[in-house]
Amino acid sequence: LVQLVESGGGSVQAGGSLRLSCAGSGYTTSNGCMGWFRQAPGKEREGVASIRPHGGITYADSVKGRFTISKDNAKNTLYLQMNTLKPEDTAMYYCAADSRIYCGLTSNVFRYWGQGTQVTVSS
Repeated sequence: LVQLVESGGGSVQAGGSLRLSCAGSGYTTSNGCMGWFRQAPGKEREGVASIRPHGGITYADSVKGRFTISKDNAKNTLYLQMNTLKPEDTAMYYCAADSRIYCGLTSNVFRYWGQGTQVTVSS
């Protein structure tokens, strides 16, 4: 069993920051890809950032320079530091993982998913 649990969401004003965490069990963060995805009401799910076991990182163009994905293998935890938040960042954010070692921002690559954490950014 692989379980992923997100935390750290909340409501902030535009320009503010949040750090999301994804605690994993039943797997090791160094074994495969991990990523963050988001979905706003009425919108399709979109990839935000992913990180490969060897350190390769992919960001969506919309978050480059503002968001940082990282992981702590010893804690089996994935993070997403979100700075300079914008109202368009408002969405449910999901953590995902897979045994693949190569990945980008395609959601169907990832097998395991967390329950999501809500991020709301007001102007």
